[in-house]
Amino acid sequence: MTACGNKQAQSAEAPAADSIQVDSVAQEEEETTYFPAIHRYLVDSISVQYAEADIHVPLPTVVAVDESNGEDIKVWGEFWVMNYNQVGDTLKMVSGGSHAGLMHIRQTEKGYTVTGFEQVGDGSLFVKTAKKIFGDKYDAFMAVYSDHEKRNRHHEDLLSEYVRKHGLSVTMYQDNGQDAKPLNR
Repeated sequence: MTACGNKQAQSAEAPAADSIQVDSVAQEEEETTYFPAIHRYLVDSISVQYAEADIHVPLPTVVAVDESNGEDIKVWGEFWVMNYNQVGDTLKMVSGGSHAGLMHIRQTEKGYTVTGFEQVGDGSLFVKTAKKIFGDKYDAFMAVYSDHEKRNRHHEDLLSEYVRKHGLSVTMYQDNGQDAKPLNR
């Protein structure tokens, strides 16, 4: 896990009702893919582990999927969530991080729900747990994980899509320690 502005993850408190705002992905009518479930999980379960912000943006990168069992769809990937405050026309990063691993997702009558998440360990546990969780998909994961330029472009595309989808009056974003950059429009 790569983190910025991480709260103490041991806190078992549920997030305050007002802490999840624009970004909470409600389950609406029938979902046709598992991405809304991944987004809900990242926003509702992962983003609350970090310093609070106004906007929580899920940024998943899927490495592989096994849809052979609707009761346990397996999605391997690098799952980022970034928390921003809007200042004028700029989203300024407050906190966030990467949570690589395997999400278990169940198909329901209305859509999908995440039922479990096996996360890659930090530090000295990273390689061992990544190899165990990703198995024969480890090389594909490492190709995604280690290509910072491609990841940054992907994140910018997803962030731009998020801004459009939510009708935010934003033209720039600024991650920690970086100059503000224009969003893809």
